Amino acid sequence: MHKKWTRQELILALQLYCKTPFGRIHIRNPEVISLAELIGRSPSAVSWKLANFSRFDPSLKLRDIKGASHGSKADAEIWEEFFTNGEELILEANQILLKIGSSVEKRSNTKLIINEDFQLGVDRASEGFSRIGQTFFRSSVLASYEETCCVTGLNNSLLLNASHISPWSTDKANRVNPCNGLCLNALHDRAFDRGLMTISEDLRVVYSDKLIENADSSVKLLFLSYEGKEIILPNRFRPDPDLLDFHRKTIFVS
Repeated sequence: MHKKWTRQELILALQLYCKTPFGRIHIRNPEVISLAELIGRSPSAVSWKLANFSRFDPSLKLRDIKGASHGSKADAEIWEEFFTNGEELILEANQILLKIGSSVEKRSNTKLIINEDFQLGVDRASEGFSRIGQTFFRSSVLASYEETCCVTGLNNSLLLNASHISPWSTDKANRVNPCNGLCLNALHDRAFDRGLMTISEDLRVVYSDKLIENADSSVKLLFLSYEGKEIILPNRFRPDPDLLDFHRKTIFVS
């Protein structure tokens, strides 16, 4: 008889699913192995659970990828909770690691890779909590886009940002939602944040007249050569159309 997955185990599995590229949710992935050791399950069981979560992602369904079947009702509940209260769920993941991560590391005398994106002991009242959410968001967005700028195709992660479509500072409900993110190089991230660029309803790059007017050769090369280009879509967590509409209407400077 299979051991039932606990809420704590599902939370850790979901956060790993979000920040792992879809093609790497296999049993040889060191992070899958690390989570398996943390919760006392096999890498195969963890990999299968990550595949269970993939069946809920509409982006994968559009690509005719169904994910693993026979998941539990609890899987669906955790998935829904993440998209309604994601920031609190990521904090809870941090607290779970605080509770069980250190003891496992001491017992096995090895550092668990899964701890790298978290700060043990951080609570919701501290600045560290914001960093946890921001780090998780970056990992999730870059993983979804395979560490590739969705406008230019640049794939050096050192030059990429996870850009919030609806701002972190004002949209608490979507702070850690990967569907509220675009993977952009640092220059286009700045333009998007300042409203000098947006994404059209048909997912094409649109620049503001403020940027186009009196554009010099550098602006023409670095920006305007991508005008009207369809963005590179992520493998998972496609950008939310409603959030893109908000950006066009509220942040974009026409």
